[in-house]
Amino acid sequence: MPTMADVARSAGVSVATVSHVLNGTRPVLPHTRQAVLDAVDELGYTPNTLARSLVTSRTRSIGLAVSAISNPYFTEILQGVEAGALEHGYSLLIADPHDDPDHECKVVQLLHERRVDGMIVAPSADPRELVSYLGRHRVPTVFLDRVIDGVIDGVTGTVGGAVGGVTEGVVGGAVEDPAGGPQRFDQVCAENTGPMARLVTHLAGLGHRRIGLVAGRPGLSTTAERITGYRQGLTTARLPYDDDLVVHGDSESAGAERATAALLSLAAPPTALVTANNAMTIGALRALRDRGLSVPDDLALCCFDDFAWADLFSPRLTAIAQPSREIGAQAVRVLLERLAAPDRPARTVRLDCTFVHRTSCGCPDSGERGRSSRSSQSFQTSQTSHPSQPSQPSQFEKGNVS
Repeated sequence: MPTMADVARSAGVSVATVSHVLNGTRPVLPHTRQAVLDAVDELGYTPNTLARSLVTSRTRSIGLAVSAISNPYFTEILQGVEAGALEHGYSLLIADPHDDPDHECKVVQLLHERRVDGMIVAPSADPRELVSYLGRHRVPTVFLDRVIDGVIDGVTGTVGGAVGGVTEGVVGGAVEDPAGGPQRFDQVCAENTGPMARLVTHLAGLGHRRIGLVAGRPGLSTTAERITGYRQGLTTARLPYDDDLVVHGDSESAGAERATAALLSLAAPPTALVTANNAMTIGALRALRDRGLSVPDDLALCCFDDFAWADLFSPRLTAIAQPSREIGAQAVRVLLERLAAPDRPARTVRLDCTFVHRTSCGCPDSGERGRSSRSSQSFQTSQTSHPSQPSQPSQFEKGNVS
């Protein structure tokens, strides 16, 4: 196996120069750098990553803590993170925190002990210990999918503007570290409020007056933001908010099945339902099947999160599609920018979702497979318009009153 000394001899330079070229530890003249790279290619030299890390204090590895095994949505995000890491020459160490605060802290500590250069973490519903650990040890970290704004004291920021499908603001979380000032945390996630409102106004436009929501696990920012979007959609449609129509499915299939059953047991059950993630959509469908109810004839259904087989259901599922892989890839880019400039202001990056219009909402099949529109554009329209009550009773009202 060729060594660094072999590369130096072939390129006619010193071993130190080869080291500087491969590790980027000092500028090297372009023609010298090219001679080293040509020698590396000719000899088939493979750098010793462990030795390089001793020189640079970098392992070129990223720790990823997401519940990828239990949540298919995070599996797609993982693919985006992996692709982004490989593109920039980083390896990936993955741990599943199982959405449990105690286990979350353990796996993050293990990743940190492996000397990863930085971390990408989807925080649990109670991230206080996690943030405390990351802050004390000043671990460069990007929070993924779920944000910590409002959860940790000292989180402040201003809302940025949308450019090219990405909203950026100086909103990232910050916690005080007595040893060295504030620890900054960047955040990458999807828009949640506007797209959820879009689903509600769509169902209201079809004549639904009682629209139920199967919300996620309490404490998660995604849950709070989607409930806010649900309420905004009702306000836009001039429908009253009914606390009985909002149930928590705890972001999982079994919880959503129980929550949907509770909604269906109401004296005045909903005629339309919105589920707040893909796993809960499956649970809601099970609850409907067990009661012999069909979608959309007995109950219209829209869901937050599109997934690969949503177009294979009968009826096909009307959904909000999140840019899962792009969220993962963007998280890597933001983390690498943090590593390159540790003192820059923290920021939150939000990516647009897409409204995928199919038939589970009760609309006729247009013959198109997954016709979609940008949810942010659709929501801007719904914010400025106030649909009036339908002039004729809808087929979905079935005698229910709000």
